Amino acid sequence: MTLFASGDSQTSAKLIAACPKALCNVPNYGEPRPYFASMMDLVFEDISRFDVIHFHTEAIQFPLLRNQPCPNVTTLHGPIAPRWKSLVDEYNPPLVSCSDNQRLPLPDAAWQATVYHGLPRELFTFREGPGEYLAFIGRVSRQKRLDRAIRIGSQARMRLKVAAEINRDDQYFKQDIEPLLREAREFVEFVGEIGGREKDEFLGNAYALLFPIDGPEAFGLVMIEALACGTPVIAWRSGPVPEVIEHGRTGYMVESVEEAVEAVNQIADLSRYTCRQVFETRFDAACMARKYVEVYQGLIKHSA
Repeated sequence: MTLFASGDSQTSAKLIAACPKALCNVPNYGEPRPYFASMMDLVFEDISRFDVIHFHTEAIQFPLLRNQPCPNVTTLHGPIAPRWKSLVDEYNPPLVSCSDNQRLPLPDAAWQATVYHGLPRELFTFREGPGEYLAFIGRVSRQKRLDRAIRIGSQARMRLKVAAEINRDDQYFKQDIEPLLREAREFVEFVGEIGGREKDEFLGNAYALLFPIDGPEAFGLVMIEALACGTPVIAWRSGPVPEVIEHGRTGYMVESVEEAVEAVNQIADLSRYTCRQVFETRFDAACMARKYVEVYQGLIKHSA
């Protein structure tokens, strides 16, 4: 197995580095496309050495595969943008979706499977007892709807902890968030950007995770991170949410702030052990890997 990634990646595979460090850890790295182009040079140097190639690089590889065909598949990790239709019509690439909902804009594409994201079981710690705050983690943007989360915490009279970087000059923050904070500041605490052990403790010690998205979402990884901790989720009934959350079992799906507040009052009825059990059954890394192996085997068999 060969992995094409940044040089600081941790893997048991043979690592071929396209850049020394992950770009997210390099300040002001600039435009990412040259790094992807460099990676493609390394991949297509000799594709005969691979049985199948799995791409996570959007569409940059499609023209190259036309000239050097081989068993391959591309996982799309974001919402399907309008430009994808012309790309799919031209190249018809084998694709994997992160959720069935993600496929809706391109129902006739060459979908090989839906493979839900998975996480190593040991990455997050199960906590049997609920915390005393609601958790929100994500960008402060109109799509993520922090304004809804603030209203929920305020009306439920429960502290809301927000893990996000705040840009006070952002129009959404100035127009939608600041006025709410003036009314509900006593219920809101900003903890900044977090990761690793901090995220484990943040999600695991929460009473519930709020996922009030309003817009396209491919999967919503934070939902299964919360379930891995045993923390139930209160989420808007949209996008991939019905594929991840089992209403009345691992959380509640709602369609208004009022329904979300009612769900906060019902969260204590849910079993945190069940949330963890569902994570292990449906969303652990081994389950994801098995499904991808099935995809690889089908592609190899089809190309033989």
